[in-house]
Amino acid sequence: MREVRIECFLPTVRLDEKLMIFIRHIVAYCLPACMLFSSIAFAGSSNSLMDVSPDGKRLIVANPDNGTVTVVDTEARKVLHEVKVGDKPEGVAWIGAGPLAAVTVYHEDQVVFVDTKEGRIVEKLPVADEPYGIVSNKDGSKAWVTHEYPGLVSEIDLKEQRVIRQIPVGSFIRGIALSPDESRLYVTEFYSAVLHAVDLKSGKVVDSWKGHSTDNLCRHVVIHPRRPKAYLSNIRSKIDVIDSSGSIFPHLSICDLDSPPKYSSNSERRKSMAMDTYNGVYVVTNPWESAISPDGTRLYTIYAGTNDMNISRIIDDDYQEISRVGSAVRLGKNPRAIRLSPDGKFSYVYNAMDFAVTIHQASDMERLASIKVCDPPKSPEWVRGKILFNTALPPLTSRRWIACVSCHPDGHSDGRVWHNPEGLRKTPAMFGLAHTHPLHWSADRDEVQDFEYTIRGRLMQGPGLLKGPMKTKVGFEPTELDEHLAGRSQDLDDLAVYCNSFDFTLSPHIPAPGKLSAEAERGKRLFFSQEVGCARCHSGPYYTDSRLEKPFNLHDVGTGKDDPTEKIGPTYDTPTLLGVYRTAPYLHHGKAKTLRDVLTTCNKEGKHGKTSHLKPGELDDLVEFLKSLPYEQPPDQTPNTVKYRFTTKTQRTQRKDND
Repeated sequence: MREVRIECFLPTVRLDEKLMIFIRHIVAYCLPACMLFSSIAFAGSSNSLMDVSPDGKRLIVANPDNGTVTVVDTEARKVLHEVKVGDKPEGVAWIGAGPLAAVTVYHEDQVVFVDTKEGRIVEKLPVADEPYGIVSNKDGSKAWVTHEYPGLVSEIDLKEQRVIRQIPVGSFIRGIALSPDESRLYVTEFYSAVLHAVDLKSGKVVDSWKGHSTDNLCRHVVIHPRRPKAYLSNIRSKIDVIDSSGSIFPHLSICDLDSPPKYSSNSERRKSMAMDTYNGVYVVTNPWESAISPDGTRLYTIYAGTNDMNISRIIDDDYQEISRVGSAVRLGKNPRAIRLSPDGKFSYVYNAMDFAVTIHQASDMERLASIKVCDPPKSPEWVRGKILFNTALPPLTSRRWIACVSCHPDGHSDGRVWHNPEGLRKTPAMFGLAHTHPLHWSADRDEVQDFEYTIRGRLMQGPGLLKGPMKTKVGFEPTELDEHLAGRSQDLDDLAVYCNSFDFTLSPHIPAPGKLSAEAERGKRLFFSQEVGCARCHSGPYYTDSRLEKPFNLHDVGTGKDDPTEKIGPTYDTPTLLGVYRTAPYLHHGKAKTLRDVLTTCNKEGKHGKTSHLKPGELDDLVEFLKSLPYEQPPDQTPNTVKYRFTTKTQRTQRKDND
């Protein structure tokens, strides 16, 4: 072992002999610890779209829109391989020192093992539904995966490449991190930002950190290497405010992992720091994730809505926690991942809508290189539409607080019921949108381009994507139905292409594609029976009678009078039932917490299907059928399908039609 010599240059003073002995003990104790810390490689300990190999020589990047992962040589700063892994990879982690890496494929319910040296798939492991985040331990023997729905963590034996345990954790979980001593997992709920601690020995949730009721959209958690702290990037959604600068706020939540719940209040165990005012008047939006430097002194937080980031100094002070270093740093389009090199010298940022990774000097974020990791997917219209959907910059907004994705994360709902001017409105998911027009619960819009009214309105306060005037909105009159905006703005049309291109995946509540369980089969017969009558409105392959022909098919199902703030009801458009198993709460006002509530407590008058005569077992069967939708893929074209969407056959038609 090489000799290490330490020289201290101090003023010449006479020290007490006991003090000298104490100092020698401190040096003897701290030096090995410092040497040990400097040799630790941080790879795969928190979920991300990127991971750096323990030796710092390789970077693996998941490209969700392309269905690929890219292996980058960080020294030569070039792409080595791009490997097709499946539909929507959302997490990557190195296995031990490599060259194997594991990838979660969200839409195909798989963990894919990739040989990064040869650039090929080694194995595909079927796992539970919606695998999102993945972490692995240092010796490469185990990995853990979060499943957004149904809220499980899978433990994988990496040597045998099989799932050995499933741990129920919480509701819609995404973020995951492994404690430095590898005894616990820390897991975040996407819609509530609640942090859970899972003891790996017992396989049980042993602690939880709840935040504010407004906490929302938390994809990530990172653990400090030495201090008992967890850092969560999330937003706060204030559902009673419909204003660009008062509805949605970027936050950093910091949890004290050492504080026992019996002796500390929740406010002492978890702090929430507003990041919209962190840079003075410079507002940042949609914090996506954070990274901590290997020495634990700095925190890097990226904001996907405003294309920038903060560097913060981590303070060993439970009150202040962090302080800003310099001003916000400009990044590329829609940054969604950040990692640090093991030596802390470099930072890597995945700019999702540039389809590139940028390499920076970690100390000041000076850009050193940009590496294209994949080609833009689908069509130029779709790509432009996604850029607009994800940005909180002009012309979408003028205030920088909110983007479309803030409420519709990658086409999903935000799980919130908003106090809109017209009344309570649950945020709908956007899957199947191309086939289920008109839009909104009240069917007051007949094309996605009508959201120019939202862009110019109170919520976003942007200059807009359309050049020229529109008809003025007066009160709750459906002015949008009279104003035809399609074909008048390429950006609006591209936004429509993106919004109309979300497709369903099959329900996890089915035994196989195209098949139903015995309970669901019985429920299907009830659903389509004349006596119950669900299919009178929830008809066709998308289980809705929505149509663009006027008059629209609107129905009074007895829910309009449930909300005293309602201004438009009592008739509403019929929502699709596909994917309904994961979109609670239900109904336009969100007052039905479960599918059973839709059929019973929120259907006392029998206007929403005749269900009062059904026995408990029959209600169970009906719910089981609803949870099974879709059990087969719906058609890609119906009489109600709109023109502005992406398909492989028509990926260039929209722009040609407008030329």
